[in-house]
Amino acid sequence: MSKPRVAIFDFACCEGCQLQIVNLEEEILNVLDVIQPVEWREAMSEQSEEYDIAIVEGSITRAEDEERIKTIRKQAKILIALGACATIGGLNKLKNLFPLDDVKEAVYGKHAHMPHLNTAATKAVDEVVRVDYYVHGCPIDKREFTYILRCLVLGKKPVIPSYPVCVECKKNGNICRFEYNEICLGPITRAGCGAKCPSNGAWCFGCRGLVDDPNVNAAQDVMDTYGKTVDDLKAKIMLFNIQQEQADG
Repeated sequence: MSKPRVAIFDFACCEGCQLQIVNLEEEILNVLDVIQPVEWREAMSEQSEEYDIAIVEGSITRAEDEERIKTIRKQAKILIALGACATIGGLNKLKNLFPLDDVKEAVYGKHAHMPHLNTAATKAVDEVVRVDYYVHGCPIDKREFTYILRCLVLGKKPVIPSYPVCVECKKNGNICRFEYNEICLGPITRAGCGAKCPSNGAWCFGCRGLVDDPNVNAAQDVMDTYGKTVDDLKAKIMLFNIQQEQADG
């Protein structure tokens, strides 16, 4: 059986999620046993217009990027959004809170008017094209990435948690970050990372996006218990989940 041809593309991002793939170290050899990379700017010079699986990192921030991702989508049998920028727009979506002209001037100063520095409202990949699978997080979890890739090679559907990070925190025996007088997004953020931030002394930043059906009542109970308000929670949500927060009001 021939190996699926895999191409990795990047848009607006720091490319940290691709570095996580490189950081697989010896494990990457096992990945290469089951796939054939045909394009990956981060690691190889070859390019190809023939691929079965497209892995896309980064958010869509320009009109020409929308056309490019549409072309990639047409070529790919499967498209995977890699990391928070691709799955939910990531930190790049903070730009959408301000007038675009102001953003350009703040970043580029006197060069803001130059055509090649044009920009548009930031979008997640699935706001432009259909996405088949998501590897959440900022950066991604390496084990989750290899798990999803292996499932696809074997013709299986990967199972991604639909419960909140709080479940993983309890499993790890962590003291709730609210006990430290912090605002933690664990009650409403999708699990799958192993609660890495709370397990290492930080609150959950929500980089994996909100769970599909967040238990708003339970989250409200937590906030009430620790004397926090909805506005306190929203202020934290805005970091990674601007669109979701605005949609929910």
